[in-house]
Parts: sequence; C-alpha cells; structure tokens
Amino acid sequence: MKGIYRILMALALLVAAITSYSMGVHSGVFLFIILGFVLEGAFWFGLFSIKRRKEA
Repeated sequence: MKGIYRILMALALLVAAITSYSMGVHSGVFLFIILGFVLEGAFWFGLFSIKRRKEA
C-alpha cells in the first residue's frame, strides 16, 4: 500500500506542476510559474528521497 501511495502522490504533484505551469504561461501570472517550480521540486525530491538504514 505504501508503494501505491507514493506513486499516486508523485503523479498528483506532477499533474499539479504541469497545470500550474500552463496556467502561469496562459495568464501571465508569474506566481503560478513559481508554484510550478515548487511542485516540481517536491516531485523530484519525493521521488529520489534518501533512504536511511537502521543501525542495530
């Protein structure tokens, strides 16, 4: 279940970033483009998160 949740969150972030980029380009509001950068960064950092090993 955790794997499916991560995939769904990654897809939602990617769709939100693309939507934000397109709204920013279409309307000319720079805030949407910045929001797109933030959402895309969240997508990439969530996709390649650092996995720590538990030391016993």
